[in-house]
Amino acid sequence: MKIALQAPTTGKLLIAAVLSASLLFPSYGSVSHAASPNSVSSATSVSAVDVSSAEYSVFLQDKFGIVLTAQPTKGEFLNALAKALGLAPSEEAVSSKDLESTSPYYNAAKALYQNGVLTSDTVNALQPLGSVNAVQIALKAANLKELAYTYPEAKAVKAIAKLPVKSSALSLQAKQELAAAVDTQLLPSAYYSDLKPNARTTASLAATLIGKVLSFHGEYKHYLGYASDADIYLKLNDAFESSVIIKSEELQQIVDTALEKDLVTGYNLKDSSYDSNFVDSLSLVYGHSDPTHALQLIGLLRSEGIDAKVQLEPKTSAFVYLKEWGDPGVSDLYEVRQIANGNYIEYAKEYDIAFEFNSVSDKKRFNDIILTYAKKNEDDQSGLLAGSWWQPLYYSLTALPDYEVITNNKIQIGRYYAQSFSLKEQSQAVIDGFKSVDPSVTVEHYDFWTDAPFYRYLNGESV
Repeated sequence: MKIALQAPTTGKLLIAAVLSASLLFPSYGSVSHAASPNSVSSATSVSAVDVSSAEYSVFLQDKFGIVLTAQPTKGEFLNALAKALGLAPSEEAVSSKDLESTSPYYNAAKALYQNGVLTSDTVNALQPLGSVNAVQIALKAANLKELAYTYPEAKAVKAIAKLPVKSSALSLQAKQELAAAVDTQLLPSAYYSDLKPNARTTASLAATLIGKVLSFHGEYKHYLGYASDADIYLKLNDAFESSVIIKSEELQQIVDTALEKDLVTGYNLKDSSYDSNFVDSLSLVYGHSDPTHALQLIGLLRSEGIDAKVQLEPKTSAFVYLKEWGDPGVSDLYEVRQIANGNYIEYAKEYDIAFEFNSVSDKKRFNDIILTYAKKNEDDQSGLLAGSWWQPLYYSLTALPDYEVITNNKIQIGRYYAQSFSLKEQSQAVIDGFKSVDPSVTVEHYDFWTDAPFYRYLNGESV
């Protein structure tokens, strides 16, 4: 079955991948900077401002459905910690003196024990959780215990002098664990006062500790910084310059074959290690190819009084370059591979910028800002950002006014994934196209919300 980009009145299938429109349509902006061969770290969350417990709480609820009570029991904390880390117990037997296998806390406690987070066969799941004990558990869950046990006692005592604890009442191991938690900022200074003798863990401290543990595992949010940061332009430019054309041989064997057979018009390739992991209700993703446009977009948001977390997610867009278009040439910004019929597949270096806004209202404002200052409506139009597109692309995983529903059709192998966006009613045709190449492939598909100009593009409209 052929999947092509055509007007809907033809009655034929209408599918579009997230391609570089600058390469498909000359009126779109082009990239002017060369790529660097060096790679950039994907897990770059570098705000100087410590994350609030409220932000951690929103993240835990959004990603895992975790809502902590005001003073969680030890069992509740263990359940939340194991769920956030995605830990499940193995079949290996573990003995417990106070937990039956039917207990709602048994699986979490067993998994944490098997992973070295719990070390005692007595859990006390129904008891109040002391704040010191919560920090000790979090330290082990954050994989910091080896660091902690390097502390000589004098060094540990000096570090915990900032805490309202009686050092003489603590074992050497407890002193070491608390000291490492202080020095690594697993325990933020705002919570030092929570560690008074016999103090119970609050929901605020529990959420913060779990969020911190996720950060040490690289499983919290990934971002370069905030739009308001003085150095965000340098970081954004460096991230783009350091990105490379993404390749995944196993994955591209499937999607390139579909492209060669004209089953899809294109796809984009991404590396999941760069995914922002932002809270869905506060975030959206904006795609483009021109780094100057990205820098100006940050400045535009600042001028409109909007701040947001910013993550650059490298992206490679692939489409068929027709031989009648002439020699594709050579560039650091794209690669080409000639196929059997004389055409080429072009792989173009692009990016997605993920934004997480401070409020839903700021997220809603984004649409009007783009339509006013980054949406091209006529040739030689003034008053727009550099490289503005006729059909800008940005989308949200939650509903927004004036956005339209489309579908993402996604194949993931390891850390890499290929995706093609389609009209909702054409999603099955995309899936069938990929499966005709490899019947064993799993194609994930889900609906999301995109801006109206890009939706019209999928419908074959020029503007």
